Amino acid sequence: MSDPPRPFWQTKSLAEMSEAEWESLCDGCGRCCLVKLEDEDTGRIHFTDVGCRLLDGESCRCRDYPNRSSVVPDCVTLRPESIADLHWMPPTCAYRLLADGQDLPAWHPLVSGRPESVVEAGISVKGRLSGQEEDFSVPELVERIRAWPGRWPKGARPARKAKADSNPRS
Repeated sequence: MSDPPRPFWQTKSLAEMSEAEWESLCDGCGRCCLVKLEDEDTGRIHFTDVGCRLLDGESCRCRDYPNRSSVVPDCVTLRPESIADLHWMPPTCAYRLLADGQDLPAWHPLVSGRPESVVEAGISVKGRLSGQEEDFSVPELVERIRAWPGRWPKGARPARKAKADSNPRS
């Protein structure tokens, strides 16, 4: 009896994925669509609880995904070759996890088979937005800096992959 086939994200590199596979990696959490502020002195990125003007706070999806880059010029289009350089991506992001050699967590819709598992795990921005970016001045955005978008919720972190034992026992 043979083992079941492994899922595409475990057998393909990000660059080898089809467009449909690539797009399916997005868990729909909305964290990457939060306004982020960069400290000019340290370069540190700070997440806010303020959404991009195209972020739908209920569905946690872009309201105009096909045209997002023309509507929001600084919207970043993710590409396999740029993921490693995008250190501001949330630590829970599937693209970031796979680029770092990790697997998808149990709450990811491709694993759970249920889109609502993202909300249940506390990953989603649903119900956590204070508003859209056009509703805030820069000083007000500074007051909206939050730690949670850049962290794993308790109990949602995937188990670390076991490293091969470099000192096998006899």
